Amino acid sequence: MTEPSAASTTHLAALGPFCAFETHTTGSELIPPWRRLSEVAQEGSGVLRERVTSVRASLAANSGRPPEAVEQRVAASVAHLGLVARVISPVLGLAALHGLPSRPLTPGDLWWGSALGGAFRLSLPREAVTPAAGGDTRSTGAIAADMLDGPVRALVDAFAPFSVSRRVLWGNVASAVNGAATGITAAAPSLAQPARAAALDFLRQPQLRDTHTLDPHNGRFTRRSCCLIYRAAPGAAGAVCGDCVLARGRGGHGRGRR
Repeated sequence: MTEPSAASTTHLAALGPFCAFETHTTGSELIPPWRRLSEVAQEGSGVLRERVTSVRASLAANSGRPPEAVEQRVAASVAHLGLVARVISPVLGLAALHGLPSRPLTPGDLWWGSALGGAFRLSLPREAVTPAAGGDTRSTGAIAADMLDGPVRALVDAFAPFSVSRRVLWGNVASAVNGAATGITAAAPSLAQPARAAALDFLRQPQLRDTHTLDPHNGRFTRRSCCLIYRAAPGAAGAVCGDCVLARGRGGHGRGRR
């Protein structure tokens, strides 16, 4: 684990757009277009429904079809996967490299700028990504437990009413964790060991323990569920993601989660 420093945001940004983040002071005024992630998790959230509707329209447009041609639950699963991948990636990077965040994060702590296609803007509380007094750091296991019980669980609970199985939603989380470690390793091969170790600490948490398999010979990750994105193609005949439980015997299209 490297020594935390004020340059941690720059360091993480160098690992790819999904690891990049900005910072804000806890309790500071929220200025549009920033929004709190807690808005998504509110029951009957218009923000969440707006996000799912936008993703549904985007998926349908890819094949020149109207939005209603794509099942709402498919759009919800894809929207969920995009959100958790964006939220988990910088936290996994911080945990692996700096033993941060220094305290548990809540959905209200996380600010995001809604956008489709790629990594949207994300801001974390400055106090949480600054080393605690005395330079003490936290274990990755503790950070993983807090993250999965906090913002990630809130997102799972928010998307479940869209008729998406919780098995699929937690599988999305596991896929996002593995994807974050894969992305960090690709950007900086020298960080492969801490990134993979951090990912394992996430994947060993109770919520994710039964969501995936890891090949004992090569460490290949395979989820035990499907994010459903293949169903967005005409006739539900699209390619599946490279880590999908359905990938054997079918055409894959790489990670497919970002």
